[in-house]
Amino acid sequence: MSSQAPFNIVLVEPEIPPNTGNIARLCAATGSILHLVGKLGFSMDDRYLKRAGLDYWEFVTLRQWPDLAALQAAVPEARFFYLSTKASRSYLEAGFRAGDFIVFGKETKGLPEEVILANPHTAITIPMPAGKVRSLNLSTSAGIVLYEALRQSGRLG
Repeated sequence: MSSQAPFNIVLVEPEIPPNTGNIARLCAATGSILHLVGKLGFSMDDRYLKRAGLDYWEFVTLRQWPDLAALQAAVPEARFFYLSTKASRSYLEAGFRAGDFIVFGKETKGLPEEVILANPHTAITIPMPAGKVRSLNLSTSAGIVLYEALRQSGRLG
């Protein structure tokens, strides 16, 4: 992929419309592609989804996939990073490159454990040094990791 390729944010079975709407706005702001995978916990016409994305939906490149395997088969040369609280490697060590796919699981369960176990070198986490919470909000996590990917790839200007 070229150095100008957009980053790809992948949400596997997202459940909460405002999170997906906020991430759509994040993708519009950064030129990233939003991939929605599997069964969604809401309708794409949901008013909370639309409101969270405000009037930026026209700037979002949105793709939907029946499952993660279909997405991966469509881009066999791509690099995928899998976010999980169960991973031990920090997202700061990922070495992101333009065109990478950054994959997040559903809000209530995250990614399936077998996905994390099958991808130990690309399973990453956001450290939470206070140790007081189990996980961060999905849209917060997407923003943290995407902006680090943009920084690492020299795309923040």
